[in-house]
Amino acid sequence: MKKSFPIIIILVSLSLVGIIYIQWNWILTMVENKQEELSHKLFDVTTDVGRDLINYKETMPPTSKSLQLRPGFSFQPTDQFMLELMKPPSIVQKFSKEEIYDKLRKSFVLHGLKDTKFEFCVFSQEALSSAFTSNAYKLNSANFLTAFQDTIHNLRSFLPLVTSNSDLINANPVETLCIVIPDYNAVVMKQMRLMILGVIFFTIVIISAFYVTVSNLLRQKKLSEIKNDFINNMTHEFKTPLATISLAVDALRNDKVARDKQKSDYFSGIIKEENKRMNKQVETILQAALLEKQELQLNLQTVHVHQIIHRVMDNFALQLQERQGRSELLLNAKNDLLEADEVHFTNLIFNLVDNALKYSRDHVVIKISTHNTSRNLVIRVEDNGIGMNKETLRRIFEKFYRAHTGNIHNVKGFGLGLTYVKTVVDAHHGRIKVESTLGKGSAFTMEFPVSKEEPVLS
Repeated sequence: MKKSFPIIIILVSLSLVGIIYIQWNWILTMVENKQEELSHKLFDVTTDVGRDLINYKETMPPTSKSLQLRPGFSFQPTDQFMLELMKPPSIVQKFSKEEIYDKLRKSFVLHGLKDTKFEFCVFSQEALSSAFTSNAYKLNSANFLTAFQDTIHNLRSFLPLVTSNSDLINANPVETLCIVIPDYNAVVMKQMRLMILGVIFFTIVIISAFYVTVSNLLRQKKLSEIKNDFINNMTHEFKTPLATISLAVDALRNDKVARDKQKSDYFSGIIKEENKRMNKQVETILQAALLEKQELQLNLQTVHVHQIIHRVMDNFALQLQERQGRSELLLNAKNDLLEADEVHFTNLIFNLVDNALKYSRDHVVIKISTHNTSRNLVIRVEDNGIGMNKETLRRIFEKFYRAHTGNIHNVKGFGLGLTYVKTVVDAHHGRIKVESTLGKGSAFTMEFPVSKEEPVLS
């Protein structure tokens, strides 16, 4: 597992990067294709509308045979006059701006560009050569000039409008239809909106799946390590009392010991104490199983927290004396009443003090202080032990997790004490915060809502 895990992470990471890279290039290719498709559609719109404008039929102008002012009088026009008279009308003379817009809009809808904004202009060669300063033969939409000048973001299409006439050479006015789509990239992105959203969504799904997979692998790896540590700790915790019991039983079988009541009582006492110790370890494991199932049952009643703290510290008096340590109680809370389960709350304080003793060297100082806030009772348990690093602080309440003890080798247990503490605090609707400095000690601060009942004055 240790060797294959980094390989799995690397392979999955490379696959994920490759998929994202391919999708990104695919999107860029699709954008280019859509831009080219839009350009072709714009050209088709320009061509269709241009042909419609050119092929528009109207009554031909009168010929010289019909130019008679009155009976008996005829007017013979000059060649130049006839050329001007026979010249077909220009596009801007035949159509209004609204008519051209209507034709363009219908063509846009026909080519699948229903909601696309556009600007248009019909202009002469003179207007084009003079950069649209001339108004000759010029018909344009309101924002055409601004859109036409932006050649970076806007898409343009041109079509010369020339009406063929075999009788008149070079007599037709040459006009050009120009259509501009402003911000054509926005049009392309709007067309690809669903596709891009789908790509983003499924990319997020893939990344999430990768994250969940890696998290599960890390969790399984951690659980495997915890399981091995738990088995090792449990083996050690049970092996010592079993060995002691075995030696005590062998001693009781000795005839000299059997005839000596004092010695028999001594070895019987050892067996009883070691049996209690094993029972306590079994109870700890069973308690952890109950916590796993969220079956912590509370027998709530009004309790005096200060009394519980005094009882717990009395139980540790001998251990503190052996370690050349001392305790400091600064119980300043005026209201120490809580609605709590007395057994579990006593175990909570006991575990915190026991934990402080385990992870401290000689001359240990354990300080317990209390005070009231507006609605809560604050309990703080401090020690001058070995402290914890950031990694330990982050994982301190994890089940079976045990902090590294440096050169302290006599720390025993399964790593369940602080998990139990956190569960009891949460069950009593409290909060717990841990502060620690490596080499200087740790402090556990808890807040609980105080009981509404007033303390009974003795």
